[in-house]
Amino acid sequence: MRVALVQLAAAIDSAANRDAIAAQLAELGPGDGLDLVVLPEASMHDFGAPDLDLAPVAEPLDGPFVQLVAAEAVRLGATIVAGMFELTDGLPFNTLVVVGPDGTLTTTYRKIHLYDSFGYKESDRLLPGDVEPVVIDVDGRPVGLMTCYDLRFPELARALVDAGAETLVVPAAWVAGERKLDHWRTLLAARAIENTVHVVAAAQGGDRYTGHSLVADPWGSIVVEAASAPEILRADVDAADVGRARDENPSLINRRLGTRRTNSPS
Repeated sequence: MRVALVQLAAAIDSAANRDAIAAQLAELGPGDGLDLVVLPEASMHDFGAPDLDLAPVAEPLDGPFVQLVAAEAVRLGATIVAGMFELTDGLPFNTLVVVGPDGTLTTTYRKIHLYDSFGYKESDRLLPGDVEPVVIDVDGRPVGLMTCYDLRFPELARALVDAGAETLVVPAAWVAGERKLDHWRTLLAARAIENTVHVVAAAQGGDRYTGHSLVADPWGSIVVEAASAPEILRADVDAADVGRARDENPSLINRRLGTRRTNSPS
């Protein structure tokens, strides 16, 4: 599975963000043979100041942002995962949309764990999604979805793996701060190691966020990593790596708590 991670710094102008995303994705083309393109959390519109009301900027699932994502998915012949604020009758959802190569919105994942931590309260402005792991199919590969703060909850990653995921995709807007980059890199590697899966993490960069989008392999080694500036990373995610890692470290089938998984990937 060939993946591209799009690191960007979103603004609080949805139209400007769409233009910037289109310009950045222009670096990619059908000839790249991509299966999966991942954009960060809140790519549609940045969170802005803590008191910014996100309800007026939220969009429906057939709005301009998803239309852009759909057009790019068709152009690239790839599945695209991207973060937006989804319109409701009240507070919006923090939603990942999954658009297939034919431009069809196939799945959504509404962030389960809202970022009520480090002096911030995301739940004042957004609704949490249902506690239900979401695993999608990308070119025959099972891919589990998480968003940003979800990364701090290993039980979600394990639930996704128990549901069959062999790759975890983590769009994020990981707020910068003391020790935060260390947390980001350590937690991504930990989720890869403990579940023997690839982890594909696309983050917002710039001054406010940590950046450092990366791909970790099932041994927890970082395959490719960005800095903080806008950038597109490419990587090949090989299903055989999962099988090899699970042969060497059959921790999933050695578990004595929870559901046991077979040792071989699908």
